[in-house]
Amino acid sequence: MCTSATAAVLPESQTSSSWYQDAQTQIAAKLARTHNVKAKNVILFVGDGMGVSTLTAARILEGQMAGNLGEEGYLSFETFPYTALVKTYNVNAQTPDSAGTMSAMMSGAKTDVGVIGVDEDIERGECATVAGNEMITALELAEIKGLSTGIISTARITHATPAAAYAKSADRNWEDISDMPETGAEECEDIASQLVNFKTNLEARFPGAEVDGIEVAMGGGRRHFLPKDEMYNSADAVSSVEGDRTDGRDLTAEWQEAYPAGAYVMDQVGFDAINAAETERVLGLFNESHMQYEADRANDVAGEPSLSEMTSKAIDILDNNEDGYFLMVESGRIDHGHHAGSAYNALTDTIEFAKAVQAAVDATSDEDTLIIVTADHSHVFTIAGYPKRGNPILGKVVSVGETEPALASDDMPYTTLGYTNGRGFRDLGDETDADATYGLDNANGRQDLTAVNTETSGFHQEAVIPLSSETHAGEDISLHAMGPGAHLAQGTIEQNIVFHLIDNALGLVSE
Repeated sequence: MCTSATAAVLPESQTSSSWYQDAQTQIAAKLARTHNVKAKNVILFVGDGMGVSTLTAARILEGQMAGNLGEEGYLSFETFPYTALVKTYNVNAQTPDSAGTMSAMMSGAKTDVGVIGVDEDIERGECATVAGNEMITALELAEIKGLSTGIISTARITHATPAAAYAKSADRNWEDISDMPETGAEECEDIASQLVNFKTNLEARFPGAEVDGIEVAMGGGRRHFLPKDEMYNSADAVSSVEGDRTDGRDLTAEWQEAYPAGAYVMDQVGFDAINAAETERVLGLFNESHMQYEADRANDVAGEPSLSEMTSKAIDILDNNEDGYFLMVESGRIDHGHHAGSAYNALTDTIEFAKAVQAAVDATSDEDTLIIVTADHSHVFTIAGYPKRGNPILGKVVSVGETEPALASDDMPYTTLGYTNGRGFRDLGDETDADATYGLDNANGRQDLTAVNTETSGFHQEAVIPLSSETHAGEDISLHAMGPGAHLAQGTIEQNIVFHLIDNALGLVSE
């Protein structure tokens, strides 16, 4: 087993990147001023789409759900001792996507929008441009070093953020072979296949490296692992044919053949049966597509674990390795709630995300575990008006000293929370699935909310500009850190610095 990686492991195109070199210079300057402490473990939490306005609103909602005014509270990670602001733009995009942003965090160099694990010389959608432009990720380096590794997401495990930890793809949408072009992509491997073949692919790229593969991979996206044949449908399939693969491969079976001591699970019962002390590795695919929103999780056909449950289980498995581990945890559906224009779903998933972070804090020690909590980008989500202290964050604006909603110049009330663009207003009552909006026509612009209860789970905020879904935003997001090396999270930083924080803590590239 290789016990360390050297700078020679990383491709020259990655280490010669100005993004990579600038980040190394910044880390070196900070190290020169501070005492450097190494970590045994690193956990990277990514709240997809979790901008600062989302943090503020979720913090208030969490407090109000507990019977408090709300503004005075903190989400679990907001009490971490070190904080930085992070610039999120991609090389070719002012407002970024998750593929480019997470690739920067995992690889140490910024790249283009829409591509996974490759540098900025890639041409999106062109398979032939992948070769020679692959970057190596923190997770791959952790494997080479002999650490255990894990990936958790409430989105599809093949979606942009989790995929950036292990895959190389000219297009984030190539989640299985049916998503790839019929011609021109023959030399490229789809993302789901790359997850199952991770060990083989990594050893092929770095002859002499001996790795044992990802120990924990849990999320949604089962359809990308199964053949397009109803005989392969899972017990909780919601489509008549669950699988999407057109090559006839059952990747769940291939994974089980490659790891006979591993546990493949697809529901709450299977998850609960995992004995973390004895289980070598887990592949959990809990939904055909994305996992449920936290508020809608009770409606899942076969049941699925929460993000905090998956986090706790993953740590219990990974810490069986005395050499340490690297774990990435994504709350992918914060982003989806915002895209659907549902503050309720985005915020309740953020609150569950904070619980997952707290579960990690409770299960680890800040003496040997660096925990980083950040986002990949924000959304066009606003907190507006002049509501009084303690006013329901999901409610209509009620001014200081008043008891009735304030009226805008059009003589109609308005909500504290809103979106610049998207599908617009919905009054769906107690609906807990934000995606129900996509079956309806847009309803943009001002609506008369006088008789509408805006605090229900099915209410979607007004949006001015009509779009098929609400968009990302381009402002800086926050990063919160505790544990060995956390003190390097300072000031305003480029997003690719995140990789270098992880590298410094674990000594992945050089020691």
